[in-house]
Amino acid sequence: MLTVAEAVARILADVRRGPVERVALPDALGRVLASAAISPITIPAWDNSAMDGYAVRAADIERASADAPITLPVLETIAAGGFPSRPLPPASTMRIMTGAPLPEGADTVVRVEDTDGGTAVVSIRNARDARKNIRYRGEDIGEGARVLEAGSTVHAAQLGVLASIGYADVDVYARPRVAIMTSGDELVDLDRFEEVRAGRKIVSSNSYTLDALVRAAGGIPVQVGTARDDPADIRDRLERAVSCDLIVTSAGISVGEFDHLRRVLDDMGVDLKFWRVRMRPGAPLGFGLLRGIPWIGLPGNPVSTMVTFDLFVRPAIRRMLGHERLFRRPVRVTLEEPVAIGARLTHFLRATVRAGDDGQLLARLTGPQGSGILTSMARADALLIVPEERPRVEAGETASAFLLTEDTQLDAAFTM
Repeated sequence: MLTVAEAVARILADVRRGPVERVALPDALGRVLASAAISPITIPAWDNSAMDGYAVRAADIERASADAPITLPVLETIAAGGFPSRPLPPASTMRIMTGAPLPEGADTVVRVEDTDGGTAVVSIRNARDARKNIRYRGEDIGEGARVLEAGSTVHAAQLGVLASIGYADVDVYARPRVAIMTSGDELVDLDRFEEVRAGRKIVSSNSYTLDALVRAAGGIPVQVGTARDDPADIRDRLERAVSCDLIVTSAGISVGEFDHLRRVLDDMGVDLKFWRVRMRPGAPLGFGLLRGIPWIGLPGNPVSTMVTFDLFVRPAIRRMLGHERLFRRPVRVTLEEPVAIGARLTHFLRATVRAGDDGQLLARLTGPQGSGILTSMARADALLIVPEERPRVEAGETASAFLLTEDTQLDAAFTM
């Protein structure tokens, strides 16, 4: 069996970035730029005011104080979106709003709080703003500057920057179409829940969790359905799956009498790379190329499916999307209870993490760790990593964990 690191490396060696597509700017949110963004303009285009106040020459107000205010005539008001009608002569001022262009000759904007707010004549009572409160032309972006590099992820700030330089459309890596196939005669969809209620079938929950996980990772889920324990049905669904960019199957990869997936894949000419990984949950995990399309075979137990998706499928999807950061960042946590493992395999245990009073991250298990206990995953916000060489970790000891949550409290504790 491969280690987790070896298995991830094998998968990523055969996964490439997807094709490039041009999308409207709002649709680029969360996507990765396939080409650099070059600015055709300078921003700001002119020196402008950083606040509401009065544009002046510093030499005219440097002696201003509450006891000896400086009084200047107000020649005009420059609104945001307007322009000054003339240069600013000495010993005078112009009212100016935030973002409005600075008149030629001015080198200072006195904030309105340091004045009496006059409109025809203004009294300036403080000189602290001399040569301040100006946004200078080009201080943000110069014409021809590489504003964002290829490979940058477009978040809200990047989207705003692209809009500011006129990018109505951008080139990004295409979202991969991920085929999802579950298998098992015992599985039904929600429209047959009466059979579940009667105790004859179980809901194919993996169909829903995998769909959600693919979408959360940035891919486009393509459901090819739940295959019966019948080689012909499995093959028919895999034939439909090879039109996608990535194939993810759940269940059917063990050694049971009715686990036909491997034989069907062999018959279809799969280039099998590996079949098992030294981990729990999720040791029965397969990877190969089916007619050149990456296939990842996940175990069928719901928790095993989710854990192995996070460790192996999510990085593959992110690679296809063009991301440089493929994996969740590990953090150090202190255990609030002892944890023991049985088999000498790397364990990924469902855990909850909270920030302690000192900012330290504290972790404890969500309860029983059976791979069929899906509620234990629903309660988890982290995967606690227990390596095979540490069969027991005592309370108070530290270990690594992958955070599965965007909880701001945990993020704040992590960045302290």
